[in-house]
Amino acid sequence: MHGNLTHHLEIKGACAAYGKVPVLKGVDLTLGKGEVVALIGPSGSGKSTVLRMLMGLTPPSAGEIRLDGESVDYRKSSNVRRVRDRIAVVFQQYNLFQNMNVLRNVTIAPLKIKKRPNAEVVADAERVLAKVGLADKLKAYPDELSGGQQQRVAIARALCLNPEILLLDEVTSALDPELVNEVLDSIRTLAAEGMTMLIVSHEMAFVREVATRVIFMDDGLVVEAGAPKDIFDNPKTKRAKEFVGKILRH
Repeated sequence: MHGNLTHHLEIKGACAAYGKVPVLKGVDLTLGKGEVVALIGPSGSGKSTVLRMLMGLTPPSAGEIRLDGESVDYRKSSNVRRVRDRIAVVFQQYNLFQNMNVLRNVTIAPLKIKKRPNAEVVADAERVLAKVGLADKLKAYPDELSGGQQQRVAIARALCLNPEILLLDEVTSALDPELVNEVLDSIRTLAAEGMTMLIVSHEMAFVREVATRVIFMDDGLVVEAGAPKDIFDNPKTKRAKEFVGKILRH
């Protein structure tokens, strides 16, 4: 464990654009070890872009991102590799290889990219698949699985990279409602074990339960940040009040 001198991850004044369209307009955000920070806010507010930026998929055009106090230069492929060695992401779409079974889907990156020993990777994969409740599906193919099971395979695949930080981007929004909870259960387990996570989610009851901090974004900026109960029960900004009022009435 590091001391509290540096945040595990720190974003300062980050800007990012898609083409000429600015999406992030100076985002500040910190993530400490073992924290579960949730990004909430209306569609198009830049939440998913924060995760894409961290992974080097939509590189920042301004500002600074520091990992354990070290600045990341996204123009350097060596820096991007360093980030991807330590941070893993799970997107809304599972993107599993349809022609490979579950075990192969989960082990291919550690074997091919990280060049880790086969026996060690397989043991790791079996452990993380058991953790997400899929110990009996190692030999199944994606088209034999429900959406919720496929998404849990995607989470296991990210965990098999042994990341220090896990990014989850709307991982339940493509699922049928009755499958959402099995995926959230897997995330609850990780949170209870102290996994550092940055989560973009519309599942407000879940955010309230697992997040240590909630960050409300709107229009490419962080509008308000605080403990879940502060953001949901007593938001300070007018914009957060409106948003929370709308979602909690549903």
